[in-house]
Amino acid sequence: MTARPDLQEQPMSRTRLSVRAAVPVALTTALLLAGCGGGDDESAAAEPAAEGSTDSAVPDTSDIVGGVSEDAALAEGLPADLASLSIGSNVQSPPNNFYAEDGSTPVGFEVDIITAIGNKLGLDVEYSDMAFDSLITGLQTGRVDATIAGMNDTAERQESIDFVDYFESGITIMVQKGNPAGIEASSDLCGQAIAVVQGTTQEDFAAEQSAECEANGEEPLAVTATPSDSQNQTQLRTGRVDAILNDLPTAVYISQTAGDGEYFETVDQDPINGGPYGIGLSKDDAALRDAIQQALQSLIDDGTYDEILEAWDVTSGAVDQATVNGG
Repeated sequence: MTARPDLQEQPMSRTRLSVRAAVPVALTTALLLAGCGGGDDESAAAEPAAEGSTDSAVPDTSDIVGGVSEDAALAEGLPADLASLSIGSNVQSPPNNFYAEDGSTPVGFEVDIITAIGNKLGLDVEYSDMAFDSLITGLQTGRVDATIAGMNDTAERQESIDFVDYFESGITIMVQKGNPAGIEASSDLCGQAIAVVQGTTQEDFAAEQSAECEANGEEPLAVTATPSDSQNQTQLRTGRVDAILNDLPTAVYISQTAGDGEYFETVDQDPINGGPYGIGLSKDDAALRDAIQQALQSLIDDGTYDEILEAWDVTSGAVDQATVNGG
């Protein structure tokens, strides 16, 4: 997911969190699927997304991330005035990024990756929980140094910002357990009620699929776009929509954990519009971009990156090269 550059900026949440050295993730957590992000939307925070969600063990990656030491040569390439790394994210998408049981500690494989990069560069990482469709403008206006939030690196977005690619993913369809709507493929979405998060590639795909349905003489999709994936899960649980379009890692993780795996399932098809996730950076910050790219490549080369993905069981999206603007 990522914000489209043509979307109007939304307010940034007041949540600003410091993630230092090793994130304390040796926690057993109830997945806080409601109120985990999406700017200042009060209804999202108040509405439970998956009531009765089971506790799920968060992997203890503190030794992996905390074991990353500073590389002085890489740190020399940083801008001289950079004292810490300010990260913009939309903290609501397990296993990518979400809150631990304390409601304030961000955890997830993306949190581990960017914290390990910070350690490699000798920088503390500070998280700002922002509305998803304000992330690009947050970079452009200098409110944050970088973003990591399941952003798809695309040619269109490269016109506005740069990316360092760290993961491969795609869109998948999540339905109620048992698939009562009988959705087996993208073509089955015609005439169905679908939920997406605002400003994402899922929203773009829903519009494209709807137009294709109409061109084939079928009913268009009834699309609901919200600021929060947790709202979408609530709508699916209660039958207000027939399916959610979401990123593959999140959809799989939620399907396996929410309600002890009894609430949702994913449609068995190849990921739609597959491509890389990228760490977003301002085009004015070439030095920081290059330092992050080199730090990530170092983590890939020494095996730390693979250890993080293995801990979160998302190795299917691993990359071999930390590519700049590879989407």
